[in-house]
Amino acid sequence: MTGKYLLPALLIWLFSLPAFAASQGASQRLDLTTTAYGYLALLIFFLGYAFVILEERLALRKSKPVIVAAGLIWILVGIAYRQHGDQVTAGAELRLYILDYAELFLFLLAAMTFVNMLEERRVFVALRTWLVSRGFSLRTIYWITGALTFCISPIADNLSTALLMGAVVMATGRQNERFVTLGCINVVVAANAGGAFSPFGDITTLMVWQQGHVAFTEFSYLLLPALVNWQVPAILMSLTLRNAQPSGEERHQRMKKGGVTIMLLFLATIITAVLVHSLLHLPPVLGMMTGLGVLKVYGYYLSLHDPIFREQGHITHHHAENTSNHRMLHGDHTGVIRRFDIFKVVERASWDTLMFFYGIVLCVGGLATLGYLSNLSALLYGHLGIPLANSMIGLLSSLVDNIPIMFAVLSMDPGMTLEQWLLATLTVGTGGSLLSIGSAAGVALMGQAQGTYTFMNHLKWSWAILLGYGASIICHLWLTGF
Repeated sequence: MTGKYLLPALLIWLFSLPAFAASQGASQRLDLTTTAYGYLALLIFFLGYAFVILEERLALRKSKPVIVAAGLIWILVGIAYRQHGDQVTAGAELRLYILDYAELFLFLLAAMTFVNMLEERRVFVALRTWLVSRGFSLRTIYWITGALTFCISPIADNLSTALLMGAVVMATGRQNERFVTLGCINVVVAANAGGAFSPFGDITTLMVWQQGHVAFTEFSYLLLPALVNWQVPAILMSLTLRNAQPSGEERHQRMKKGGVTIMLLFLATIITAVLVHSLLHLPPVLGMMTGLGVLKVYGYYLSLHDPIFREQGHITHHHAENTSNHRMLHGDHTGVIRRFDIFKVVERASWDTLMFFYGIVLCVGGLATLGYLSNLSALLYGHLGIPLANSMIGLLSSLVDNIPIMFAVLSMDPGMTLEQWLLATLTVGTGGSLLSIGSAAGVALMGQAQGTYTFMNHLKWSWAILLGYGASIICHLWLTGF
């Protein structure tokens, strides 16, 4: 799904579309952008954003400032509406955004758990072994992971795909920080570009499709522009990669029992999430959580057949086998903590990333309730030509969540043609690649590759991503004869 989570916000806000519509009918948002409350809320947001940018230098987790900022912004929203005699709208809007986050949280939790499960079963280490055994260099692996990401994200959604392929990049690169950094950037750009030409690749494409502005098959018109969007920065970054071999031992590494089954369960879960939404019009998170439940049941099965821990602590697989034999021979029934414990796997999910999403969703929601996003959208489409306006909103999506931006455009309905709606879909879907916090894929990988793939490391290559962004727009305009 997605793309973009806020500054990243991601995949699941589609579910809030009907709720938003109901909200608009039930209460009237005020334009508080020129009030002291509006200005102060903006200041708080940018201060929080500055702390996110300086995360590495300050050693302050990015979730902390945005959570505080979110609380302060909504207090200002509540006070502002109360002073205008409205004691209902602020609370109603906040509850909607909290519901949005709850769905996002559960979706991410399920996806991260599957990825961590695959990692625990040594699937990515086994894939690394296969890549190394084939004699692939790091540059070749860079292209393989990028291509797989671009091809899988239209089906699986950009967030889940980025998490999977990012894990492969980290398992392959290991001590090579430069490769891991460039590989993660490549995966983020490829995931967002691949998700742009499919209704199921990103939440914004789902929104446009569900509103009927672009038919299912018409999204394929964006295939070539999306490919250009990924290829331009990918080529430029690959030129700085040495054609070295992956470091570390080359002995064969096998995945643990259940690895293949979990991969199939993950694929089935993604398909279920897509079908639940497309056929039954239910939130995709229902499919993800159902798949997580099945995974937990399978984890129970593994726990009955795969013990490796004693209560006193971790022991090696060899020691576990000897201990198991000793118990069978001598009747030792010492308590055992099972090797495959899904709750331990869930604990490895990046809580900082999940809490960061909370802060961003509420920060952006607060600014939207104050009227900033609607006014900005009206300003762009009211004073700029549609192609330029669509290009600008794409750049904006790297700073502000692409979901509310697309929702604002859909709400305005500026009377665009099919080609113009496709351009808006392309730009909003891929603009978040410019910054690591501009998309769900980027934020998730920052949590997964913490300390290596960072905001500043991504920013160093924003110029190359911007070139790809511009080239994709030109490609689309050329194809449609603008």
